[in-house]
Amino acid sequence: MGNFAANEGLSIFVILVWLGINVFLFVYFYMAFLIERFYYTRVILGHALSWARAPAACLNFNCMLILLPVCRNLLSFLRGSIQCCSRTAARQLDRNLTFHKLVAYMIAFHTAVHIIAHLFNFERFMDSQLMVNSSFLPYVLSQIGNNDNKSFLNPIRSNETNPTIVMFTTTAGLTGVVITLALILIITSSMEVIRRSYFEVFWFTHHLFIVFFIGLVLHGVGRIVRGQTPESLEAHDPKQCASYFETWGKNGTHCPEPDFAGNPPMTWKWVVGPMFLYVCERLVRFYRSQQKVVITKVVMHPSKTLELQMKKKGFKMEVGQYVFIQCPSISQLEWHPFTLTSAPEEDHFSVHIRIVGDWTQALYTACGGDKTTVLDAWTLPKVGVDGPFGTASEDVFRYEVVMLVGAGIGVTPFASVLKSVWYKHVQKNQNVFTKKIYFYWVCRETQAFEWFTDLLQSLEKQMTEKDMSDFLSYNIYLTRWRDTEAAHFRVQYQAEDDPITGLKQKTRYGKPNWDNEFSTIATQHPGSKVGVFLCGPAALAEALGKQCLTHTESGTEFIFNKENF
Repeated sequence: MGNFAANEGLSIFVILVWLGINVFLFVYFYMAFLIERFYYTRVILGHALSWARAPAACLNFNCMLILLPVCRNLLSFLRGSIQCCSRTAARQLDRNLTFHKLVAYMIAFHTAVHIIAHLFNFERFMDSQLMVNSSFLPYVLSQIGNNDNKSFLNPIRSNETNPTIVMFTTTAGLTGVVITLALILIITSSMEVIRRSYFEVFWFTHHLFIVFFIGLVLHGVGRIVRGQTPESLEAHDPKQCASYFETWGKNGTHCPEPDFAGNPPMTWKWVVGPMFLYVCERLVRFYRSQQKVVITKVVMHPSKTLELQMKKKGFKMEVGQYVFIQCPSISQLEWHPFTLTSAPEEDHFSVHIRIVGDWTQALYTACGGDKTTVLDAWTLPKVGVDGPFGTASEDVFRYEVVMLVGAGIGVTPFASVLKSVWYKHVQKNQNVFTKKIYFYWVCRETQAFEWFTDLLQSLEKQMTEKDMSDFLSYNIYLTRWRDTEAAHFRVQYQAEDDPITGLKQKTRYGKPNWDNEFSTIATQHPGSKVGVFLCGPAALAEALGKQCLTHTESGTEFIFNKENF
């Protein structure tokens, strides 16, 4: 339980608080529309009124939160500020995208409830107008305000229309349709299969959030939900006067005709703060993107992996951080995230870009990847760089024992870590707290090894020369291979160097037995805190998370950290 609390306790607490606030707001605003002021509104609409207003309040709350997890500069500032006080609290900021998705799902849920309730409301408003019988209270209430300068209760002012026309001719109806369509496009384009395969679709449709928020703020301007005014309540008690609706306002009656007014718009009060922060965030991004970036070196690695080495005035980074890169000659609007593969000790910063989509292919071509000749520096494309931004890997040197697990291209954050480890030991940095690193790299195909093996070979050679071979233990796993490759591996396996990577450490075939790996580390490092860092798929994250929770032997505590993009 102690290990579970260390890994997941604060996250669960935050989620429970968030869910609790949603439940509180729903119940509070549901009950708020059961008071006397909305007595006559409920005569027409029934409890559908509360079912529409309660999720609206929850929508306001979640729309207030939805922008905060994507304010990258704000999160980097908060991470640096609270890291010195609580590493556990700082680690929660690495799950910003997970929380962003949860809030989005909650927005979708409350939107659905809100829409369904209002569909009933519009139908009942229409039915009240169509009764044409003064002996029915809903009809009498719907006729209030037909004269000039009179307040009204029913927003449908004629029985010669229909709910569809009202929906597209009122501010509330039109903005409701617009923001619902925007929300549907945003959510559907955010599905994993679309985001991975058609990033541009995800990128552009996600910017419909601007339309969504404008429509959200304007949605309540029409004041379509109306209740009795405080002054009217003093002269007209609905519980006493409802039975005498046929004589309202006539001489000799004690019940004047009730007056109604709409609720003032409230959404802007919820979202104005986050919107202001997000505007500031975009201004900071724009300023940094305009700073000059110089590409100092372009390296074409095998398997169509492009390495860009760059320099930028005032650029400072930590291990495992990432940047957003824009190439104006390809697209003025698209920014793509890439993990930094250089070390803070180097005089440049670099990224490795795998060519897997239209944008990366265009960048590969612009940098001369399809040419046999070397391009002059002045012919290289201009790029904009925003960042760097913090990730979980920043904490790697805060643990005495570290497990680094990369899957496929997910190894890129650890290139920076491994380089920095070497530089720190060469420079005899006494502030290095880490005493042992276990590095695991799991790949599906041999081509994935090619660009990274040079770094590993260099580290292996240099650490052997410095008598530091025990500091770094690395294990490379190949999970998929062809029959022809298997025959070659068997023949070459007895060779001094590995036939795939060229390393002294031989490649293993199949998937790691994580239970054995965790048990071995727990046995070798009793009483230590082991930082487990993963950059890989969700299934592997789930498996490692469970191992961290179950392996607490001899006081060893495993703390799980995952990269999120």
